[in-house]
Amino acid sequence: QVQLVESGGGLVKAGGSLRLSCAASGRTFSNYAMAWFRQFPGKEREFLAAISRSGAGTRYSDSAKGRFTISRDIAKNTVYLQMNRLNPEDTAVYCCAAAEGIVGGSEEYEYDYWGQGTQVTVSS
Repeated sequence: QVQLVESGGGLVKAGGSLRLSCAASGRTFSNYAMAWFRQFPGKEREFLAAISRSGAGTRYSDSAKGRFTISRDIAKNTVYLQMNRLNPEDTAVYCCAAAEGIVGGSEEYEYDYWGQGTQVTVSS
């Protein structure tokens, strides 16, 4: 089992930035590829970014590319999502996920463990 706990969400004005953190515990963090998704009310989760076990490889959705950056600190068992130039359409619950494998994909079913999520609200 892997436990994931997100933090760093909150209220920010349009154009601002936030850095989300996801702390992992329970199993060897470096054995898992990690990802960030977000969920709008009444909608399915939307893939944003994934990072490989080593941190050397990343992939982004079109909506995240250029504004969001995923990274991981293996020593701290933590994955981050730096979000810049936020706009009200980014308002959602943001969750991290872990997959047993070298590289994570963009589909929910590829991930084995999920955090509870952290709310991000962007005001205009």
